[in-house]
Amino acid sequence: MPRSEEVRNAQRATWAGLAAGWDKWGSVIMDQLGPVGAAIIEGLDIADGHRHLDIASGTGEPGLSIAKRLPTGRVVLTDLVPEMLDIATRRARAQGVANIETTVCSADDLPFDDATFDSVSVRFGYMFFPDVAKATAEFARVLKPGGRLCSSVWVKPEENPWTAIAMRAIAAETVVAPPDRDAPNMFRCAAPGYVSDLYESAGLRDIAEWDVPVELVTESPEQYWKVISEHVSPAVAALRQVDEAARERIRAHAIADVSAFEKNGKVRVPGMARCIVGRKQGTRGTRPNDDPPNA
Repeated sequence: MPRSEEVRNAQRATWAGLAAGWDKWGSVIMDQLGPVGAAIIEGLDIADGHRHLDIASGTGEPGLSIAKRLPTGRVVLTDLVPEMLDIATRRARAQGVANIETTVCSADDLPFDDATFDSVSVRFGYMFFPDVAKATAEFARVLKPGGRLCSSVWVKPEENPWTAIAMRAIAAETVVAPPDRDAPNMFRCAAPGYVSDLYESAGLRDIAEWDVPVELVTESPEQYWKVISEHVSPAVAALRQVDEAARERIRAHAIADVSAFEKNGKVRVPGMARCIVGRKQGTRGTRPNDDPPNA
C-alpha cells in the first residue's frame, strides 16, 4: 500500500475518534478559531453567486459562514472523515444553511473538474496532508482563473501555549518523539513562507501571508484540560500510551500550569495562526484581476 494511503487510513481512524470531542466542545473551539475563519473570508474576496470549496471542513467552518454570505451561491464542504462532515451537515440544518453539499475525499485527489470554483479555503488542514505539493496543485486546478485560495496553519509551538502547556505536561511523563518535519503534524507548516512556496510552485500569484492571534477561553483550568484532552490530536494520541496514574499526573501538571492564565473567572490562553492567500492567474468572468488583500 502506498505510504500516502497508509497515512490517510490512519488519519481517518484518528479523526473519526476525535469527532465526538469536536462536537462536544464545538462552541469553545469555534470561538477560539473564529478570528482565523474571519481572516480567511476577508482574504477570499467572495461575492454572492460564487461557488466555493472548503477543504478539510471538519465540523463545517469556515464553510458554513461562507455559505451564509452566498445566498445564491453554493459551498462544497470536503473532508477525509465522514463522521466530521455528518456534524457539519447537522450544524448546517440547525443554522438554516441550505446552500451546501458535502463530499468525502482526499485533498490531493479532488473529484471536481478544472476551474470549477471561484474560491477555495483550507483552515488548519495543510499540516495533515500526506503530499502538500500535490494537494496545492489540486486546489489550483479546481480554481477558476482569478480565483483565490486562502488557508491557515499554526505557527511554532512556543507561540501557541494553548496546546504547548498540555504537551509539556505529557512529555514529563512519557517520551514524545519530535515530529518529522516532512510528515503530517500540527506544526509542520509553521515556518514563514512554507505555504507561500507551495502556492508559488502551483502557479499562484499575488501571494501574501499574515499572522492572526487567537485565544482559547474556558471556564476553568479543569475545563481547559477536558477540551484539550478530548479534541487535540497529538494530546489524545499521547494520552492513549500511558496508564491511568500517569494520565492523572499529566492532568494535574497541565491544570497547574494553565492556572497562570486564569483571570476574572476565565482561563484565556493565547495562540497564533498564519493565513496565506494567493490568486490563480487570469481573469474571473469580465472582472479585472483583483489586487491582493491588505495583509
